[in-house]
Amino acid sequence: MGEKRNVLGTELEECGTDPVTGFYRDGCCTSGPADTGSHTVCVVLTSEFLQHQRQLGNNLMTPRPEYDFPGLGPGDRWCVVAMRWLQSYRAGVAAPVVLAATNELALEIIPLEMLREHAIDVPADPRSLTESG
Repeated sequence: MGEKRNVLGTELEECGTDPVTGFYRDGCCTSGPADTGSHTVCVVLTSEFLQHQRQLGNNLMTPRPEYDFPGLGPGDRWCVVAMRWLQSYRAGVAAPVVLAATNELALEIIPLEMLREHAIDVPADPRSLTESG
């Protein structure tokens, strides 16, 4: 595996470590041949998204220790399957996306414009959010 890129074309940033996310449980939305679902979209989970996923048969809330899966709740950061995120987007309940931690492979399934609509990235220097221009 070479250097991983995000949807912004820069180095892929960590998505989450509490709980540890990623198909490979490395904290990042890295992907490879074994990841047939493309767990490439870094999101901050919401109740609406979790409920919708459960309705689709993708229960992210129930712990599954046999798969090293802790069970998730609102506010957790998690690498979700690109097609699953797109299904929730189309249903109007897409979870917020961390673009810097979303793998560029997600763009094979989801247009960047859709991801940007739900972007919640904080700039490297958060002071820029309060500076008047």
